[in-house]
Amino acid sequence: MGTVIEYLKEYGDYTFQEKPFTEVDSLALCQLSYLKFDGMVPGVQEDKKPVTLKELEKRKDFDRLFADERFEKQNRALVAGMLGGKRFRKLRLDHYINIVEKEWETQFSAVTFILDDGTVYVAYRGTDESIVGWKEDFNMAFRSPVPGQEYSVSYINMVTRQIRCPLYVGGHSKGGNLAVYSAMNCYPEVQDRIIQIYSLDGPGFRPEVLEKGKYDLIADRVTKILPQSSLVGMLFESDMRFQVVESRTFGLAQHDPFTWRVEQDHLVRADGIYQGRKRMDNTLNQWILSLDEEQLKVFVDTLYQVISASKADNLIDLTAGWKVSMTRIVAALKEVDDQTTEILKRVIRSLFEIAAANRKRETARKVSLRRAKRQSKLKPFCRKA
Repeated sequence: MGTVIEYLKEYGDYTFQEKPFTEVDSLALCQLSYLKFDGMVPGVQEDKKPVTLKELEKRKDFDRLFADERFEKQNRALVAGMLGGKRFRKLRLDHYINIVEKEWETQFSAVTFILDDGTVYVAYRGTDESIVGWKEDFNMAFRSPVPGQEYSVSYINMVTRQIRCPLYVGGHSKGGNLAVYSAMNCYPEVQDRIIQIYSLDGPGFRPEVLEKGKYDLIADRVTKILPQSSLVGMLFESDMRFQVVESRTFGLAQHDPFTWRVEQDHLVRADGIYQGRKRMDNTLNQWILSLDEEQLKVFVDTLYQVISASKADNLIDLTAGWKVSMTRIVAALKEVDDQTTEILKRVIRSLFEIAAANRKRETARKVSLRRAKRQSKLKPFCRKA
């Protein structure tokens, strides 16, 4: 039992004609979309030929692809695995876009992969290390569409005008949310060409967003995959069916798809989300949906304001210089005005109240189950009497 890296070693020499597209192929492409293709893959506005992975490998600035220090080792192994076999060696990359707009609190990136079986995979990048990217994730709690979601629809409509092939759509983390959102809201003729949509531990949607976006039109083509300790993918999880897979690690580190267990050509299924994690996720979702838009906006804006006080542009810098960052964050907290502080107190108090109510219900349920179990054991003796 291995990971996506071992999958590429075992099945990398099968073409898509010899072995059809799998969910692990989708995982590999979603992770590939995190690489820094700026200036290396033709942009959405450029009239250039797509580039292959092999052509990228020959570039002098090839190492620039792996600028994300968190997953450099794994990403290098991923690309090496793809280059090592026939399956992805001729993969072509096109229509790259990468937008980070602090003013509009937006981080959006996507790339189109052209497979040699005549299909296309539209991949949306998840949240990168930029703090702006994480702010946009939080904005989803009270605002829809966020700019990234609007961009995702424009992107898929534009790309599919130029490449008229059957397509897959997918992404990891926020990218999974964008994949589903774009598939719900794209042109009908584009929607008809979608084979499958993959959301890999991607956040869900507020109920009204699913209803407005006519989710039912694509529901049977959505594959949503979560690890057992999912937090991100369980946000607003209510009306979307999902499958749970095993991971080689524990806790929130399971969000990393490089840890997901692969056996032969598929991800290893688990029985379900861990019960403790599920209770926490349900409490968080109840809390978010119980707050009005203004309370959520104040909470998210203040959180962003405080973290931004660290003067770090990305999470790597924030954690690398954590002593300096925390000093600045603590100072920023003191500057929060009284009215905002009072709203924050009420918001956080409501979270604890919901958590307490859920614990009370769970305790009552367990007591009831134990009582029923004892009574079932006593029934034979009662009949004898």
